[in-house]
Amino acid sequence: MSGTQKKKQTISLCIFIDALGWEILKAHDFLSAELVHKQPLDTIFGYSATCDPTILTGLLPRDHGHFSFYAYDPKRSPFKGSPFIQLMRLVPKALSSRNRVRSVAGKIIKRRLAYTGYFNIYNMPFRLLHLFDYTEKKDLYQKGGINSGSPTIMDYARDNQLDFFLANWKASEVENLANLRATIMDDSRNCCFAYLYMASMDATLHRFGKVHGEVSKKIAWYEQQLRELLAVARENYQEVRMFVFSDHGMTNVHTGTDLMRIIDATGLKFGTDYAAVYDSTMARFWFLREGAEQRIRAALATVESGDVLDDQTMHAWGVDFPGKRYGDLFFLMKPGVLIVPSHMGERTIAGMHGYSPQDADSTASFSTNVTLSEYPKRLDDLYTLMKQEMDRCKRTAGKNPPKP
Repeated sequence: MSGTQKKKQTISLCIFIDALGWEILKAHDFLSAELVHKQPLDTIFGYSATCDPTILTGLLPRDHGHFSFYAYDPKRSPFKGSPFIQLMRLVPKALSSRNRVRSVAGKIIKRRLAYTGYFNIYNMPFRLLHLFDYTEKKDLYQKGGINSGSPTIMDYARDNQLDFFLANWKASEVENLANLRATIMDDSRNCCFAYLYMASMDATLHRFGKVHGEVSKKIAWYEQQLRELLAVARENYQEVRMFVFSDHGMTNVHTGTDLMRIIDATGLKFGTDYAAVYDSTMARFWFLREGAEQRIRAALATVESGDVLDDQTMHAWGVDFPGKRYGDLFFLMKPGVLIVPSHMGERTIAGMHGYSPQDADSTASFSTNVTLSEYPKRLDDLYTLMKQEMDRCKRTAGKNPPKP
C-alpha cells in the first residue's frame, strides 16, 4: 500500500483448514493471542465430498445431493462403453492397482469426460466402474456446481457483485496464500471477503495420525502463515475479521477389517444380487435380487466392529437421500476401524475421518478474532456466518465487479 493511499475499511478472512478438528486444535497453542474465541463445531456424516457442499450451501446432504463419489447407477454410468476403461480391465491387478498407474488413468478419464470437479478413481476396480455414476462432476465453487442446483455462498457473492477472493482448490497452499496477499495489497481492488482453502493438513493427518511431530510442525507453519497474513491485511485495512474453521477432525486408526471377504463369503454375486461401495469407514449396499438383503444383513451381524445405520439415524444425520441414491443400507465402522482393502485403498493408514459425527475425534473446530452475538454450532451454520460477513461487506465496501 502506498504511503498516501488511505486504508480500506474492512475485510473478512475465512480460513478453511481441512481436518483441523477440535481435539487436535485444543492440544496446540494456535494463534491464542489473536483468536479470542475457540470452540468445537459439530460436523456432519460423510467425507469432505459431503462436508464441503454443506459449508458452501448451508444444506444437509439429502438436500444438496452430495455424499460419496460413487453411487450404483449402471444406466447413467459415465464409464459405460469407454474403450480406455475396457482396455484397463485387461491390465493385471498387480499393475493396475498401483497408485501411479491409477493416477494417470484417472487424469485421462477426467479429461475425456470433461469433468471440472474433484475427480479420483481411487481403488475402484476397472471391471466395476461401468456399474457406477461419479457424483462430483462439476466444480463446487462455480455456478451450477451443486448436484441439487442449490446456490452456494460464492453465488451469493457474485450475484451481489462483491469484490471477493476465492482460493483455487487445485493450487497449492503456498500459491493461494501468495495470491491472497497480492489481492489484499492491490490498491486497485476493494476486496472485502476472502475464502482461503488450506488442504494439506488432511494429508498430514492421514499419514501420521493426530498425535505426531509432523502434525505439530504443520500447525506451527499455519500459525506463522496466518500471522503474516494478518500483518499484511492490517497494513491495508482498518478492520480485519478472521474466522478459522475445519470440516471435520481425524481419528487414529487401530484396526483393519476385510469386509469385502466377509460379504464375498455369502456367495452372492456382485452386480447380479447386490452392489456395494466400500468406502474407507463405511460400506453402502444396493439390493438387486430378493433374498440378498437378508443374507447381507446376516453377514454384517457377525461384524462386531461396525453397525448398520437405522432409518432414524439416517434422517437425523441428513443422509436419507431421495430414492436411496447412495445405498439401501449403510454399514458404519466403529471409530478407529478401517475397511481394508476398500474401494478407496489397498492398505491401512494412520488416520481417517468419516466415522460417526457424534464421536469426539470427528468434531470440527471454529475460531475467530471477533466477538459474535451468535456462534456457529454445526457445519451448515458456516453458510449463515459467511452470508452475514458478505452483507457487512456490502454495507462497508459497496458493490464492485466480482474478481473470482
